[in-house]
Amino acid sequence: MAKYIGAIDQGTTSTRFIVFDRSGQVAAVAQKEHEQIYPQPGWVEHNPEEIWQNTREVIWEAMARGRLEAGDLVAVGITNQRETTVVWNRKTGKPVTNALVWQDTRVADYVSEFAQNGGQDRFRSRTGLPLTTYFSGLKIRWILEHVKSAREQAEAGDVIFGNIDTFLIWKLTGGCLSGVHITDVTNASRTQLMNLETLSWDKEILNVFGIPEAMLPRIHSSSETYGLAKERSILDVPIAGILGDQQAALVGQACFEPGEAKNTYGTGCFLLMNTGTRKIDSTAGLLTTVGYKFGDQQTHYALEGSIAITGALVQWVRDNLGLIEKSSDIEFLARTVNDNGGVYFVPAFSGLYAPYWNDSARGVIAGLTRYANKGHIARAALEATAFQTRDVLEAMEKDSGVKLDVLRADGGMVADDLLMQFQADILDRPVVRPVTKDATTALGAAYAAGLAVGYFKGLSDLRTNWAADRTWTPNLKNGKRDEMYNLWKRAVTRSFDWVS
Repeated sequence: MAKYIGAIDQGTTSTRFIVFDRSGQVAAVAQKEHEQIYPQPGWVEHNPEEIWQNTREVIWEAMARGRLEAGDLVAVGITNQRETTVVWNRKTGKPVTNALVWQDTRVADYVSEFAQNGGQDRFRSRTGLPLTTYFSGLKIRWILEHVKSAREQAEAGDVIFGNIDTFLIWKLTGGCLSGVHITDVTNASRTQLMNLETLSWDKEILNVFGIPEAMLPRIHSSSETYGLAKERSILDVPIAGILGDQQAALVGQACFEPGEAKNTYGTGCFLLMNTGTRKIDSTAGLLTTVGYKFGDQQTHYALEGSIAITGALVQWVRDNLGLIEKSSDIEFLARTVNDNGGVYFVPAFSGLYAPYWNDSARGVIAGLTRYANKGHIARAALEATAFQTRDVLEAMEKDSGVKLDVLRADGGMVADDLLMQFQADILDRPVVRPVTKDATTALGAAYAAGLAVGYFKGLSDLRTNWAADRTWTPNLKNGKRDEMYNLWKRAVTRSFDWVS
């Protein structure tokens, strides 16, 4: 009898395959990074074929490490970096160009063009999203207008679109021969092409953006059997769950009640609050998105605060400045000083996301004096994540009318004790790290797949699995907290409108 459930976790910098047992504990894991491609300033690309090959390899490796066979898995779920846009030929299986990553800003001119008639919030009432470079819809338009013959092939139904979840499921279920072309409601809600009320593609927006509906995947729930895997390592295992990575973390953290929230510290930082079956339209710069939809149950919505650059800033300090050898070294370097020395780092490398939505902002380091050293730079880089989270949390409490008593934190950066303590300090509330701290997104996808096939009986099973690992409590005087946050806000204004 099958004992385990698998999850593909396809992120911005790497791909993992993780096998979980019924209690949510990791039984086997494999991970592989992929190349980050920067053709010119503001452009960020991935090679979809490399991601697909890495996915195949990590599945095989994790199964081998766990000495598992396909029959040991009841199902596989998928979670993915959202908004990253892949367009490929359904007859050859080949992408027409590299994937345009969610951080890519090349569509900024489109944002300005479409905002002239109705402003930046032109489509917010239907999609929950402002016009910005972040989402998939305008990226699709760019590919159709800049890749030779792409539009003609799309209108003929030969060239199709998907975020990474769609591309991988198409490949896993047989590709050119039998691949299913689908997505789930969480990923569809990040394209700026889906109506949040009807959960279907919005024909008016498609017409405005010039995107043929024939190239779009069918929209499904987040938890159902979509097809059987054709990949040998997991042959005939049902693919049964799909969640965008941040919604997957919401599920993995068992935030099933309205008002429960989590923050995921990864390449970017994403704070989501479950708002139940009620869609809340943000007035404070947040996104309204689909949280999850399990089978034929009601759709649950969420408010989201998206921050583009957090863990990516640590990578930048490592790779571009050469101040550290590996990402985890930043905590040691930051601890060589007692405070930030008056230095504030606003990492607006891709503009500013929530709650500012300023595409023309760029990164700044403010407050430098000859006293500042590399330790202060490292500390300011870490503190930037905590400051940005406070910006988003305050906007979320304003929109929802709910004061968060505690923040549930997950993702790779939560291993950094210095960052987590400062996060509690600058928020003035406890921060809790769960036992499953760096596999929460994958766990959410596994939960969705497990619910679909009856491996888990209901949400109570998932709540039972959640447990706290460590809690940080605030330890900063109010005057100092206010002083630091005010300086941060001043530094943010210095980043505005850098690009004309």
